[in-house]
Amino acid sequence: MTMTAAPRATGSAAWADALLLSFAQAGYIKAEPDILQPAEPFLDLSGEDIRKSLYLTTDPGGEELCLRPDLTIPVARDYLASPGAGQPMGFCYLGPVFRYRGGRPSEFLQAGIESFGRADRAAADAEMLALALEAVTAFGLTEVEIRTGDVALFNALIEALDLYPVWRRRLIKDFNRKVSLTEDIERLTLETAPGRNEYEGVLAALAGSDRKAALALVTDLMSIAGTTNVGGRTVAEIADRFLEQSTLKGGALPRDALGTIKRFLAIAGDPNEAVAQLRALAADARLDLTAAIDQFESRVGFMAARGIDTARTRFSTSFGRGLDYYTGFEFELHGKGNGTEPLVAGGRYDGLMTQLGSAAPIPAVGFSIWVEALTQAGRQPAASGSKPATSGSAS
Repeated sequence: MTMTAAPRATGSAAWADALLLSFAQAGYIKAEPDILQPAEPFLDLSGEDIRKSLYLTTDPGGEELCLRPDLTIPVARDYLASPGAGQPMGFCYLGPVFRYRGGRPSEFLQAGIESFGRADRAAADAEMLALALEAVTAFGLTEVEIRTGDVALFNALIEALDLYPVWRRRLIKDFNRKVSLTEDIERLTLETAPGRNEYEGVLAALAGSDRKAALALVTDLMSIAGTTNVGGRTVAEIADRFLEQSTLKGGALPRDALGTIKRFLAIAGDPNEAVAQLRALAADARLDLTAAIDQFESRVGFMAARGIDTARTRFSTSFGRGLDYYTGFEFELHGKGNGTEPLVAGGRYDGLMTQLGSAAPIPAVGFSIWVEALTQAGRQPAASGSKPATSGSAS
């Protein structure tokens, strides 16, 4: 796709309009979801922590509504409600979103693309990154840092290690909440050490139990105590924590598994070199990670075919965007020296569609652009001799 750069003299909205036109010319249909959305999907998928950032109201029927805090979920909901649901379709969008940001404007523009139903996942992933890079070039930003990861690799590792379900849930959840798991893994190592616990009786009663049994026991105990939460934690959260501690008491996370996880999380750098390191780790640990690694390697090939210098991207097995609905490829684009806030971010979220009510899984991938931030970054003087990101200026 050829991207037409907008003149720098225009405002961010004009730049974004030109960007939206280029997306439409590439075959992406313009989506215009309602500004007022049901709050439940955002709270369910992003956690109750997002509540303090939402602008909430309640309709006469008692349904909790919010001003949309982003556009991915609204676009996905509209797609699922359309006659084309389940079929390959792509959408682009530009519009205001609303989120409390502590001193910064609560209303700001967001643009982006969402692609649904494509079975060629590796090619679709690479297309999203290529379009995102062309977008930053259109805003006059010629030097960009590409950060990438793949949560599917981590999930495949955890499944292959054959850990207790409680450990699988905890580690996968922790991965989605952190960019790096190093500190968390160290904490888990310490927790496997023997020691006294003030809830020894409860832990003993839970030994060998599953999550359903743990939830029933804790529900009964809290009912007797006449409470429904402790310290802001729900019954389910407390049950999960007790189940974790009872499992830890039995030393359920072996040290060889910890060593393998640490080795995995240390892999970073050139994606092609990462493929070789991942295959070596799988062979040494005798783990079947072939499907996940093959998908990763295929994506890297499609990225190169689209003109992205993969050797100058930053891949890390520990990279994550902090959202539970991501299931595979994840990426962020940063301007040089612009700190931790991305200008463009996205990834694969195959699990989201069933969570939003689809009867069958639907592949999905996309990205969002923070228009004002990208406009501001594009106004900064370009480095002498810099090249477009798709030609290899990313690092």
